[in-house]
Amino acid sequence: MHAQSNPRADVLIIGGGVIGLSIAWRAAQRGLRVDITDPHPGQGATHAAAGMLTPVTEVAYAEQELFLLGRESLSRYPSFAAELSQVTHLPTGYRQTGTLQVAYDHDDLAMLDELARLQESFGVALRQLTARECRDEEPMLDPAVRGGLLAADDGSVDPRLLATALLAAAESAGARVIRQRVAELLITGGRAGGALLEDGSELKADQTVLAAGWQSADIPGLPAGAAPPVRPVKGQILRLAPTAATGAGMLRRTVRGVVRGSSVYLVPRESGELIVGATQEELGPDTTVTAGGLWQLLRDARALIPGIAELALADAVAGLRPGTPDNAPLLGPAELPGLILATGHFRAGVLLTPVTADTVAGFLDTGLADPLWAAFSPGRFAAPSGRGRASVPSVQLAEEAGSCR
Repeated sequence: MHAQSNPRADVLIIGGGVIGLSIAWRAAQRGLRVDITDPHPGQGATHAAAGMLTPVTEVAYAEQELFLLGRESLSRYPSFAAELSQVTHLPTGYRQTGTLQVAYDHDDLAMLDELARLQESFGVALRQLTARECRDEEPMLDPAVRGGLLAADDGSVDPRLLATALLAAAESAGARVIRQRVAELLITGGRAGGALLEDGSELKADQTVLAAGWQSADIPGLPAGAAPPVRPVKGQILRLAPTAATGAGMLRRTVRGVVRGSSVYLVPRESGELIVGATQEELGPDTTVTAGGLWQLLRDARALIPGIAELALADAVAGLRPGTPDNAPLLGPAELPGLILATGHFRAGVLLTPVTADTVAGFLDTGLADPLWAAFSPGRFAAPSGRGRASVPSVQLAEEAGSCR
């Protein structure tokens, strides 16, 4: 097939989730000519994410460097969301209402106490609540709840609304969105130079950003040494809708609970919807919604908030998070010159959207790596020879409390 001619871009972004779209927006704002390619923008892991903005309550499951990156990104969210809505006149669902972590029984409370000690070691100050105080904060909680922790600065956003707004903002800033798959990465003179699309056309660019989530390692033409060590990690999630009998507003804020050692979260939307998630399954690229996965979520959510049994089931989906060997993102230049990685965000993709967009766009414009990237270099997994991938570790027990963000 004869390749069609397209104007050369400064930047080609492969992947149109919230990470790719936000980078496209910020890069185009800097005056760069930006192309972004994805057959279905915003329909991957973004579509299945709950949108929790909770670096504080994720401390138990992350290294300190990742917590600090998440905290920095959270601090940027108010202005990021406000600017996005101002530019597009579209909502993002951003709310800063805090997160309440609760324990269902005495053993769960011991786990929560351990979590509090870890958070304090990171310099995080949370408010410890008695069982009665938890129910004062969230009256719909079951009386069995034993106690909790309140992280007042946490927030949430609706990833589906966020993706829609980012797509509009990117196009408004001048980015060109091409709804096609990449057939092959183009390499010229040992340097990434764009991509060949499935229709045979070529998108040439001075710099190429790989932001394709779990599929980032499988782009045809990507040299093995430059392929990021990402894998798909399945997460099932539910959306529950209010009914005439229940009314809206069952929860004021995100509730994360430990129920007999199992983790569950409930994220309220301004619309009255309640998001319940999420499983964490190492099953490869499988997006089957299973009865067992939904039962687990409903069982634990109902133990905390019995009233959810009266809500309508609006949606049930499974998404694939991009996991890495240490569950932290890959940010910065790859081994292949001209290729920049912005992938592997795992559970924190939505949370890390503002800081990823700002720092990657800054690098594309100036060539200067942001100091925030120090712990997230793609080279940290390189074998001694500079080739190969680090092995994927077994899933740790604490990870089972992870979420599909």
